[in-house]
Amino acid sequence: MTDFDTSKTFADYGVRQDIADALAQKGITSPFPIQALTLPVALSGQDIIGQAKTGTGKTLGFGLPALQSVIGPQQEGYQDLSAPGAPQALIIVPTRELAIQVGDDLSVAASKTGVRVATLYGGRPYDTQVKELEQGIELIVGTPGRLIDLHRQKYLNLTQIKIVVLDEADEMLDLGFLPDVERLLSAVPEVRQTMLFSATMPGPVLTMARRYMSRPMHIRAESGEEETMTKASIRQVIYRAHPLDKDELVGRILRAEGRGRTVIFTKTKRSAAKLSDELTSRGFAAGAIHGDLNQGAREQALRAFRNGKVDILVATDVAARGIDVEDVTHVINYQCPEDEKTYLHRVGRTGRAEKEGTAVTLVDWEDVPRWKLINKALELGVDEPVETYSSSAHLFTDLGIAKGTKGRLPKEERTAAGLQAEEAEDFGGAPAREKRQERGGRGDRRGRSGSRSPRREGGRAGGEGRAEKRGGQRNAQSGEGREADSKPRRRRTRRVAGEAGQERPARQRQKPAAEGAPQGEGAQQGEGQRRRRRRTRRVEGSQDS
Repeated sequence: MTDFDTSKTFADYGVRQDIADALAQKGITSPFPIQALTLPVALSGQDIIGQAKTGTGKTLGFGLPALQSVIGPQQEGYQDLSAPGAPQALIIVPTRELAIQVGDDLSVAASKTGVRVATLYGGRPYDTQVKELEQGIELIVGTPGRLIDLHRQKYLNLTQIKIVVLDEADEMLDLGFLPDVERLLSAVPEVRQTMLFSATMPGPVLTMARRYMSRPMHIRAESGEEETMTKASIRQVIYRAHPLDKDELVGRILRAEGRGRTVIFTKTKRSAAKLSDELTSRGFAAGAIHGDLNQGAREQALRAFRNGKVDILVATDVAARGIDVEDVTHVINYQCPEDEKTYLHRVGRTGRAEKEGTAVTLVDWEDVPRWKLINKALELGVDEPVETYSSSAHLFTDLGIAKGTKGRLPKEERTAAGLQAEEAEDFGGAPAREKRQERGGRGDRRGRSGSRSPRREGGRAGGEGRAEKRGGQRNAQSGEGREADSKPRRRRTRRVAGEAGQERPARQRQKPAAEGAPQGEGAQQGEGQRRRRRRTRRVEGSQDS
């Protein structure tokens, strides 16, 4: 990477003064290396393939040129547009959390320009997003699924787009979004500027770049002194740990000296929820982000983490690309990542903006072969992780943990407000677990309405519940129940069938001789009749439940 002058401001690289002033109000005055390399080229209108490690500042590298290319309502030439109010710039990102982060950053940069920025992603109601589009938007940040839905329904007009940015393109490939991205690219005008940014460049991403970009310039921001793919500012510690000791081990790591905000990554949604609850019970201020939470709960946890109300965020990999929070000092891989790309994106949450960070990876015994592949790909030099327990002496010396520290936070040290102190927005969506309970399921003793099953209540209440619904068929206290002792099943079948069909007198009048026959003769009826009764009884049970 070529040297650049750290004393230069964004304005020195061609950024408009009102945008530079808005950034300066937030304390952002000098660009990072990837930004210094990208801005002059992007502002000239040339297509770019930008490659840099996670956390090096790619967002403003593509966001500022996109922001500067559009015309806001207060700027000259707005009324001359073919469709004033239609989007002029489109930024596509793979995850909701990343969309929120990019949208927030660009909203700050646009605060003095009058340019309207909208963030469109799933999990939020369509109505509010449609209303934003109808009022007019100049720059859109969105996820592929929601963008395609809005475009298909004719709410999103892409005919005026003049700049397209693909952020974290390799993650879109991993998530299977490339076909959706290509569909969006085919809907925008052919004459446009296209920029693609990513930490890694797999073959399919480069193929897509060649197809949809015009003679792009490849910009790669890294230092010649760096021999590994990970940032030099991140200290990486790898331990082989036992699953039954991990909770105590993590608890002690969280009490290390100088620990600030911490992100813990797990493989599964269940692990994330369980670990978050465990840490909360140990006195830590922890929140969780995973797929079983609705969008309101996910955003509540992320806001609480940004605002300092919780200092520990337990997340699945879905959030790895969207957590751009200052002062994340530690990242903990609770389980071994799936591959080297996942590892890079996880540990990239710390050591951001040229600050130092610590990444701790806990490898289970069965995951050692996978770790060896990751180590070989990234050339980390840790082929055999050290066997480590919560009582191991090297754990305390490696991470600066005081001797005798336990994995439970003392009451006098519990200063964070906690997740409940952050207000949660209600987007109308229920968590997946709640939805399953509402539908009912195995082991669920409640009916579809959510109340207790009437099967028990009817048996206890005499004339109420199940007995009343079936016309008193099993009312043990009524005279009718005793009167037809010899044929209760036949009477129940006829009555319930009549209720289900609302009136079926023909079936009730069928075979009058059979009604008067003794029970023994009724047991000798044909196989088809018995099957019909059994089916009717099953339907009966499902109607009552």
